[in-house]
Amino acid sequence: MTLQKIVIAITGATGAIYGLRLLEMLREDPSCETHLVVSQAAVLNIREELPLTLKKFEASADVVHNIRNVGASIASGSFLCDGMIVAPCSMRTLAAIANGLSDNLITRAADVMLKERRPLTLMVRETPLNLAHLRNMAACTEMGAIIFPPVPAFYARPSSIDDIVDHSCIRVLDQFGIHRAADRRWTGLKGAEVMPLAKADKSERAV
Repeated sequence: MTLQKIVIAITGATGAIYGLRLLEMLREDPSCETHLVVSQAAVLNIREELPLTLKKFEASADVVHNIRNVGASIASGSFLCDGMIVAPCSMRTLAAIANGLSDNLITRAADVMLKERRPLTLMVRETPLNLAHLRNMAACTEMGAIIFPPVPAFYARPSSIDDIVDHSCIRVLDQFGIHRAADRRWTGLKGAEVMPLAKADKSERAV
């Protein structure tokens, strides 16, 4: 069986739970191997938000790399992997990726994904967005990355934070061809009459 190797990076933006749930979901799939990198700022958020020790957080990954080890396997394009997810992605990390600043293992690994034309998904976390944020998102998109803010889908009628987190993580894994069974995927409106477009247009003109 060929393992699908996915790099998971955790940065200092709020939302470390997204990275943790991705690791847990991928751990349940025997065909996947995860490579984890955690920034120093992320360590603080992990302790504050989850709360977990770094050791317990890292236990969810198959392989753990030190962010300062720019000689790690994932820093080279010759290391075969199937893509990378930055979850969450801080604006600092976004800016570094957008401008090719490979100053640590996270930004170097992301640079490798872009140059090798491999999937790179950035779960950016910030609001409101200033012009620098938007330009950096546009730059990453132009280079082939996917900008994926973890936006709640209320049509799924989430009843807990876990529901909200899981929905976004499942959608992210879809980007990598990893399709988890989910009860709340959109299947279309049911039990409700949808107003025809022509009728809707007429109503709007009347107003």
